[in-house]
Amino acid sequence: MTRISAIRARYVDGIPSAIEEGVLYVSTAYGTAVHKCCCGCGQEVVTPLGPTDWSVTAQGNTVSVYPSIGNWSFACRSHYWIRNGQILWAEQWSEEMIRYGRSRDRMAKRVQYGELGAGRKPGFWAWLWRFLTGK
Repeated sequence: MTRISAIRARYVDGIPSAIEEGVLYVSTAYGTAVHKCCCGCGQEVVTPLGPTDWSVTAQGNTVSVYPSIGNWSFACRSHYWIRNGQILWAEQWSEEMIRYGRSRDRMAKRVQYGELGAGRKPGFWAWLWRFLTGK
């Protein structure tokens, strides 16, 4: 496996069946970005785009993805940032960190999509989450 150090964006209507290494395919129509794992393992990484998922930002000819990409379900368990078209490798997460991150993501979705206290005013934790995250 050979890590890649850079990635370029290709904006597409739909995700192609053949994914090239070093290319981030971005489909705004489907709210999804797809690329091959930057560690070189060959796995396809699907990142949904949205207020509680990932965002893609173009800066000139380069692209950034926020937040980091943690491939915890892959054998490689790679973790990296895509910033201005460059791959910045991040620390590995422990199982506890992964559980916490997944729990935080579930809570963000519940807050964003109104599943906390349906029909009621959001409670303290929903308010605190929005206050802390700015969402």
